[in-house]
Amino acid sequence: MHKSGMVELDAVVALSRRGSFRAAAVELGMSPTALTRVVNSLEARLGVRLFNRTTRSVSLSEAGEQFVARVAPALSEIRSAMEGVNNLRDKPAGTLRINSSVGAARQFLVSVVLEYLRRYPDMAVDLVTEGRLVDITAERFDAGIRTRDVVPADMIAVPFGTDQRFVVVGSPAYFAANPPPRTPGDLVGHRCIRARWPNGGLYRWEFAQRSETLSVDVPGVLTLDEPTLTREAVLAGAGLAYMREAWIAQDLAAGRLVRVLNEWMPSSPSLCLYYQGRRNVPASLRAFIEVIREIEPPARDGIAPTDEG
Repeated sequence: MHKSGMVELDAVVALSRRGSFRAAAVELGMSPTALTRVVNSLEARLGVRLFNRTTRSVSLSEAGEQFVARVAPALSEIRSAMEGVNNLRDKPAGTLRINSSVGAARQFLVSVVLEYLRRYPDMAVDLVTEGRLVDITAERFDAGIRTRDVVPADMIAVPFGTDQRFVVVGSPAYFAANPPPRTPGDLVGHRCIRARWPNGGLYRWEFAQRSETLSVDVPGVLTLDEPTLTREAVLAGAGLAYMREAWIAQDLAAGRLVRVLNEWMPSSPSLCLYYQGRRNVPASLRAFIEVIREIEPPARDGIAPTDEG
């Protein structure tokens, strides 16, 4: 095989799956220009166009569909063989690809990921954060990290940490001009920073007190879809925000933000690392799970971890 053959084949398969040079380049850790050059080089050597390109889309040609149908399974077998050999090493080596929400990544990056890299210097971690829940198998991630209530049922789950508590917060400057709400119903008289789900829908603020639960479509002129931006806006006095307590713990401790409606705030499930069930879990992932269990043990009421192999 040509010395760059594996890179070229990986490029073609990633581009066929993503349908975008930019998205495929991010997955492969290269620039869109370099990816274009690799694909063009392979097409020139084969003497056939593998992709149909327009200014808005990239799709497989008929020849490309046939090519990928045979190449993708072969690449999977090659990776499995390399993974099997790597599992025989005394220490794991290679790259561990993890998909996570931004909020989850903020909670385990320092405590788990950096400790993992310290213990296993031959490992690299590629941590991809995004709001949408992806198919980690189809998109070639070794594992995902989300709250346990959204983990797909066919995945092996390893819960860790405690349940996540929410808070409604505002800045001291905001409360200097506005009386704090006493009940969720009082929010109609406040400016609220609304949150948008990755699917485009608006998040309704959730409250619970004893047997009573509420879901409130709060008023507001500012809608955001990223927690870091929400934090900046609420610190600037733009209104009230509904956030995970862990994201703004330092702001609360320093008095930069003030919580309200505390007796109405629910908690959400703890985090889970999850991965595809298979007989032989890679040594790199096994080691990562060991670090999680040591540093971030599950809460007592968390679901029991499950293993295979």
